[in-house]
Amino acid sequence: MAQYTGVPVSPGRVVGTIRTMAPPVAEPSASEKVPAGTSPEAEAERIPAAAAAVQKALTRLAERASGDGKAILEATAQMAADPSLATTAKGLVITAGKSAERAVWEAGDQVAGMLENIGGYMAERATDVRDVRARIVAELRGEQAPGIPDVEEPFVLTAIDLAPADTATLDPSRVLALVTSDGGPQSHTAILARQLGLPAIVAARDIHEFSDGTEVFVDAGFGTVTDEVTEEHHRFAEAWAELQKNPLTYEGGGGVLADGTRVQLLANIGGAKDAEKAVAANADGVGLFRTEFLFLDREDEPTIEEQTAAYREVFAHFPGQKVVVRTIDAGADKPLPFLTDADEPNPALGVRAYRTSWEKRSVLTNQLDAIAAATKGTEATPWVMAPMISTLEDTEDFAALCAERGLCPAGIMVETPSAAITADRQLTACDFASIGTNDLTQYTMAADRMLGTLAHLNNPWQPAVLALVKATCDGARTAGGDAGAYGEKAVKPVGVCGEAAGDPGLAVVLVGLGVNSLSMTPRSLPAVAKVLSTVSLDQAKQLAAAAVSAPTADKARDAVRAGLPILGEIGL
Repeated sequence: MAQYTGVPVSPGRVVGTIRTMAPPVAEPSASEKVPAGTSPEAEAERIPAAAAAVQKALTRLAERASGDGKAILEATAQMAADPSLATTAKGLVITAGKSAERAVWEAGDQVAGMLENIGGYMAERATDVRDVRARIVAELRGEQAPGIPDVEEPFVLTAIDLAPADTATLDPSRVLALVTSDGGPQSHTAILARQLGLPAIVAARDIHEFSDGTEVFVDAGFGTVTDEVTEEHHRFAEAWAELQKNPLTYEGGGGVLADGTRVQLLANIGGAKDAEKAVAANADGVGLFRTEFLFLDREDEPTIEEQTAAYREVFAHFPGQKVVVRTIDAGADKPLPFLTDADEPNPALGVRAYRTSWEKRSVLTNQLDAIAAATKGTEATPWVMAPMISTLEDTEDFAALCAERGLCPAGIMVETPSAAITADRQLTACDFASIGTNDLTQYTMAADRMLGTLAHLNNPWQPAVLALVKATCDGARTAGGDAGAYGEKAVKPVGVCGEAAGDPGLAVVLVGLGVNSLSMTPRSLPAVAKVLSTVSLDQAKQLAAAAVSAPTADKARDAVRAGLPILGEIGL
C-alpha cells in the first residue's frame, strides 16, 4: 500500500485509474547542430512544417472545446501560426547552424522574453509561447505532444502541472480527478478545477511514484491518494458520483443555519458575463466584483465613461442586492504598464492595489468617479472597498475619497496581518471589511502563493490565518455602534471573499468566528448552503474554536471534518 498527500483545492471522492500526462519536453542540447549531410536550408524548412502541424492539432482541440477553453485553444493555435517564432528559429539555423529543435527552443525564449519585458497582458502570453515552443519541438522529434491523454475510459489525471492549453481541454466527463506534483492552491490549474467542480489536489510531490494504470482512491477533501482501494472507498466514490447526477440546488435567500441564523451567500465576479452566472446560481448578490478586468489588457487607463458603462452593466443584474466593488488591484501578478513598476524586486510586497494611489492618485479617483456615476439610476446597492490596506491612515484616506463622492458604504479588504490585528481601529474609520484569505494567508505565512513548493503553507486552514480572521471579527464587534434593542452591541459587517469561503467545512468555521457573509464562485453555493444548514451558530462556534486552537492546519481541518458528518454523506 502507498498513500501520498498534497494540498486539497477542490473536494470530491473518486476511484479511478491513473493516466499520467507526458512529461515536459526536454530542452534540446545547446550543442545540437544541423545534422551531417543536411543543408541548413533544408533543416530550417522543417520548422514551419512542424508549426503548421501544431496549429492544426490545436485547432482540432479547439473544435471539441467550448466557452473559455475554446477561446484559449484558438488563441494558442493562432500563436503557433504566428510567423515570428518560426522566422526567428529559421534564422538561427541558417546563421548559427543550430538544429531545428534547438533553434525553436532559443527562439521561443527570445519571443517570451520580449513579451515579459512589455509586461501586462502580453507578459501573461509568454507562458503560451513556451507551450507552443514545446509542442513544435515534440513534433520535430516525433514525440507525444504535451497534453491530456486521449483515452476513452474516464481516468484520474496526474501531472507535474498543466499549461493553459491543457486546462482548456479538461473535460469533467473524462477526467475524474486531477492530482499535480507542482502548482499551488491559487494556480490557474487550481482555479479552473474549482470552477469545473473537479476533485483536485496540488503539490502532491510523490504522486508520480504511482505508475500509469494504477487504481487509486482520491479524497480531494483531505488531499490524499492511496492505491489500497477498499469497499468503503467505493461507497464514498458512489456518494460523490450520485451528487454529480443529482447536484445540490440553491434557492437563494442566504445561507440558513439549523437555528435560523442567516448568512449572506454571495458570488465573486469579474464582469457582466460572470454576473449572469451569479444570477443563474441564485446568489444573494456580489461579494467581490474584480474591476481590474477593465484594465488588464490595455496600455492606457480606460476612460471614466468606459468604466461607468461597464459598472452599470453589472449593477443592472442585481436590483435590490448588494454588489461589493473592489477598486483596482494592480501589481504583483497583475502588472499594468501605466500604473505599476515592472522593475520592483518584490512586487507582492511593493506598490500594489490601493498603494498605487500614493503617487498616481488620478487612477483611483477616476475609478471612484465612474463607480459614483454608475450608481446613479441603479437599483443595486453598491458597496466600495479598497484592497491591500495596512494602516489606519490608508483607511481614513480611502473612506474620505468615497465620502466626497457619496459612495456609502465604504470599506476595506483585510489582506495583511496589520489590518487584521488593528481591525478595531480600522473599522471605526469605515463601514465594513472583507477578508481576502488568499493574500492574508500569503502574508501571514510569508509564502509566495504562486510557488508550488510552498503550497502547504498557503493553506487557509493554518491556525495563524484563522486567528487573524477571528481578530478581524473581534475588532468589528469592538468598533460597533450603539447597543441594540437587546443590549447587544452592533457589529460592523465582515465578509470573506477569498477561496476559503467556497470550502464548505471552512465556511462553517468562518461563520463560527463571526463572519456574516461569504463570497465564492457560483458553483460552490449549493454545497456551502447545504453544510451550513446542518449546524447551529453555537455548533459553528465550537468547531471554529477547535480549528483556531489546533496545532497544525491538517489537525484543524481534520477536527472540523470529524464534526461535520454531512461532508462525507454528500461526497465531500
